[in-house]
Amino acid sequence: MMARPRPEGVLRAVGRFLTDPRTVGVAQAAPRTVAFMARNWSAGRAEPADSEEEGARFGSSVGLAAQVLLDEVLISAMRNPRLFPHGDDYRRAGDDVRAALAIWRREGWLDDPESFHAEPTAPADWAVTHHRSFDQFYEHLTFPSAYRPRPGEPGGTRWTSHEPNRTAHAYVVRHRRPGRPWLVCIHGFGMGRAAMDLRAFRASALHRMGINLLLPVLPMHGPRQDPGAQVGEGFMSIDLIDAVHGMAQAALDIRTAVQWIRATEGDVPVGVYGISLGGCVTALVASLERELACAIAGIPATDLPGLYRRHAPPGVRRRALQAGALGPEADAVYSVVSPLALTPKPPRDRRYVFAGVGDRMSTSGQARRLWEHWERPKMAWYPGGHLGFFWQGAVTSFVTDALVESGLATGSLSPAQ
Repeated sequence: MMARPRPEGVLRAVGRFLTDPRTVGVAQAAPRTVAFMARNWSAGRAEPADSEEEGARFGSSVGLAAQVLLDEVLISAMRNPRLFPHGDDYRRAGDDVRAALAIWRREGWLDDPESFHAEPTAPADWAVTHHRSFDQFYEHLTFPSAYRPRPGEPGGTRWTSHEPNRTAHAYVVRHRRPGRPWLVCIHGFGMGRAAMDLRAFRASALHRMGINLLLPVLPMHGPRQDPGAQVGEGFMSIDLIDAVHGMAQAALDIRTAVQWIRATEGDVPVGVYGISLGGCVTALVASLERELACAIAGIPATDLPGLYRRHAPPGVRRRALQAGALGPEADAVYSVVSPLALTPKPPRDRRYVFAGVGDRMSTSGQARRLWEHWERPKMAWYPGGHLGFFWQGAVTSFVTDALVESGLATGSLSPAQ
């Protein structure tokens, strides 16, 4: 006979549930959405002019409110207490930031962030296997990642201890006839699986436009995750130095994959297109890789320390700031991988940005900062949240036009495909 639960145990369980940051956040999602929509209605824009999230002018609508609410719920659901820092985590993260800052200054990387990054070469050892996801055939490319933190770099030993992350992965969809242009499609946080990534970028529709596709897996994602790890765990955390390693490795691995394309396909046009975290990586790659046909940054998160400060629970944010893990020194350390501290290589008319005015995750303000830094190239705003771009015909048309203008494609990309 099953024992009846004790009342005190039930009360503790209820208490844990009610104080869980995810429960609290979900409960606050609706009021936050109402407040956002009220500001949007009164100001005629996503946020007041002095807000980080200044965007384009759009009226309020039920659809926009639903997408803002979805963003707020997803942000809350991602606040897993198991992944929160504890005890000495704050001190260690702050010590790493201070040690890195001293090295960065000594090496001159703060004044010349591009010199922080190694130059890629085509992989000498690589393998391709053939797979299918639903009705989409694709190849799975793997090669050893050339990224290694330099001796003495904070967090270097911890980063290299993630064995699955030492292998670079990418999904390839290409035409049989050689000489086609290529588009590197860089996924967002928590993605990195073929079925998800191919769908998110509408790979079959892009392929029908005559483009070859390479979809790299970001570090600590998909098959590069440690067994049993949470989605994206290890890339974005209180240990900001891990994000620096993650961004630097992502840039090097993707540039190595570009070298693989050119070594196996010849001198063909190559563009980059990323969404969310992938939009940030796209902007970083476009600041390092020469001869890109275009760079399309979608709903880009361009300031990771700023996002940490925004989305961290108040108690975590306060302790991180006190420890020096998320303050001005952290911003300086992150600058070596920040696209806002580097100069983009493609000309202005080959840079493109799109973002949602109601984006509560990457935030529209981060997209605007990249747009300003990129000298205000073509930009598309849509009346939706972070995930809403997928259903926006205006975004589909914007990406299509960008690919055609850049000489990568002819034809159109249907929003329904």
